[in-house]
Amino acid sequence: MKKIAVIGSGSSGKSTLARKLGALLHIKAFHLDVLFWKPGWVGVTKEEQRLVQSELVKRKTWIIDGNYGGTMDIRLNNADTIIFLDMPRTICAYRVIKRWIQ
Repeated sequence: MKKIAVIGSGSSGKSTLARKLGALLHIKAFHLDVLFWKPGWVGVTKEEQRLVQSELVKRKTWIIDGNYGGTMDIRLNNADTIIFLDMPRTICAYRVIKRWIQ
């Protein structure tokens, strides 16, 4: 496990798992939401998303969490491990509401 893609529904725990796996395996975790959203929730272009991910997957090791279906092929085609978090909608919805309140 040197190139890990973590995917799943919003609030399924992708970033938390990626962060913990990164610490455990000593692999840098990249969070696509952090990379693709600028201040004020301004998103980057699809072209920039593809460019950034194409560069990330060239690294010897990585953990990338996030969905971004339009660019998922880049991660999945280069990953040696794919983790899909299939959490119940009720748990994801609860986490979204909890995050919003906090």
